[in-house]
Amino acid sequence: MYVRPATSEDRVALPALHTAAVEAFGPDSYDADEVRAWAKADDRSPDDYNVAAPNEHFTVAVRDGEVAGFGHLVLDLGEIHAVYVHPDHAGHGVGSALLAELEGYARGRGCSTLVLQSSLNAVGFYEQAGYERVCEGESPGGLAVVEMRKEL
Repeated sequence: MYVRPATSEDRVALPALHTAAVEAFGPDSYDADEVRAWAKADDRSPDDYNVAAPNEHFTVAVRDGEVAGFGHLVLDLGEIHAVYVHPDHAGHGVGSALLAELEGYARGRGCSTLVLQSSLNAVGFYEQAGYERVCEGESPGGLAVVEMRKEL
C-alpha cells in the first residue's frame, strides 16, 4: 500500500468508495434512515471531489492496484473533512496511513492544530490517533458527530 496526492482520474473511484464505507460502517452507530441519508448513494458524483481546489488537499491510499481509501483536508480551516476506507480494505492500516499523511501535510504547511467532526463510529479511531473530544454536535446534514481536536 502507498499513499499519494489524489489526481483528477482518482475522482471516478471516490463516490462509490465513499458510499460503500458509509453503508458498511455507519450501521455501527446510526439507524438505517441516518445511514441512507449519509450514504447519498444516488447523489454522489466525481464532481463532488474537487481534488484541485486551492488550499485543500485530497490524498488516496492505493492497495492491490486500486484506490482503497481517501482523505480530505481543508487547510484554511485546519480541518480534516474526510477519511474513508473501502470496506474491502479495512483493517489493513489504510485509514491510519491516510490520517498520518494529512497530518504531515498540514504540519508542513504550518498548521499546528487540526479539528474534525467525527462520525460516532469513527471516534475510537481518532482517539487512538491522539485526537481529543471537544463536544458533541450535528453535521450540516443533521448526523450526530463528535467534534475533535489534535495539537500537531
